This record gives sequence, structure tokens and C-alpha cells, in this order.
Amino acid sequence: MMDVRKSAERGHAEHGWLDSRHTFSFADYHDPAHMGFRSLRVINEDHVAAARGFGAHPHRDMEILTWVVSGAVQHSDSMGNRAVVRPGELQRMTAGTGVTHSEINPSPAEELHLLQIWIQPEKHGLEPGYEQISFAGRFEPGRLLLVASPDGRDGSVRIHQDVALYDGLLESGDRIEHALAPGRHAWLQVVSGTVDAGGNVLHAGDGLAVSDESTLALAASAPAEVLLFDLA
Repeated sequence: MMDVRKSAERGHAEHGWLDSRHTFSFADYHDPAHMGFRSLRVINEDHVAAARGFGAHPHRDMEILTWVVSGAVQHSDSMGNRAVVRPGELQRMTAGTGVTHSEINPSPAEELHLLQIWIQPEKHGLEPGYEQISFAGRFEPGRLLLVASPDGRDGSVRIHQDVALYDGLLESGDRIEHALAPGRHAWLQVVSGTVDAGGNVLHAGDGLAVSDESTLALAASAPAEVLLFDLA
């Protein structure tokens, strides 16, 4: 079973300095039919104006992943972490018992484009934590690269949930097949370009929920990037 979530159907928030699209219910956007998928709770596609951003604000009991498409994020948190996240890097913050952080676009001229992803953790009350890994030099067109997993295998970021997250870069003509074990589910988020996923033509911003399937086949007729979540 496959269910397409079209980009244009997502929730939309426009704040002048922030243009945000919500795949699932978030903040003032509430849709009972789209409250998340499995443990995946939030996928927000944010465009942040130069020299603007999210001031210090709290989180708890959530695994928060940041994937930068273009530009950079300047991160600061109550655990003492200070970092800049750029394309090709994945940041994971375990909010656990409580964390305050800020995310700012440090560029005076360039817009920041990012995906903010929230995953419900395996349990509440985890110790807050932070991890950031660069995958520069490890991406290969036509191949899914593991960037997050429960055990941090293959040099991936460790997340506290039974989710494997892959990034895929596809050139024109590339085909990828991802096998799903019995009882597993998948969410595909198209970051850029256009792909055929199991017979569904998806464009940038589109998502696809997959259940009761043994494989998910991807094909690209032009360059594209996808994020694939393999979920319990």
C-alpha cells in the first residue's frame, strides 16, 4: 500500500523571515489525517531569510534531526554545543528531559533551506544529547547512504528509535531498490528533482507512505535527492 502526500497539500506558515511547509500537523496547522507516520512526527521544509532564525526555545522527549539543503545553520544549545551545520551533514539532538536551543541563519545575504525532522524516541526521559556527522565524500549517485540508525552503524548518526534513515542521490537513469523486511514501513521524502517511486511520480516536497510492501523501487529521469525512512 502506498499513499502520496503532495507538496501543495502540506500545511503552510509564512512569517516573512520564515516560509515553512509542514508534511504533518505542526503548530497552528492541524490535520487529524496527517499527524505523523509511525514514529515519524514532523517533516518541516523551512526557508529562512538571511541573518534570521529561531531564537532560544525548549524541546523535550523528541529526536530532532536537521538536514540542510542549502546555506548553513548556526546551532547553540543549553548543553553547551555550538556548531554550524552545512549541506552533507546530519545533526541529531536528543531533547530527552529537556533542552533549549536556537537555530540561526548566519549568512548576511544567503537564504537557508533545510528540513527539520522530529522522531518520537523509544522512551521518554532520555538524557539530552547531541551528534553531528559530515558525510562529505561518501555520497555515490544511484546508491542509498545510511545517515542515521539506532546503533550508529556504518558511521551513521545514532537515533533513539527503530528507524534507519537513508539519503539517496540519483542521476538521470538511476534505479534503486530498497527491500523492506516483514512488518517494516517506509516514508520517502523528495528533497529535489523528480522520481518514480513504485509507480508514483513524485516531485520536490512530495512524500510517500509505504506499508505492506516488500520493496520500494525508485527511478529518476533527471537528477534528484530523496530521504528514505525505514520504520518499525
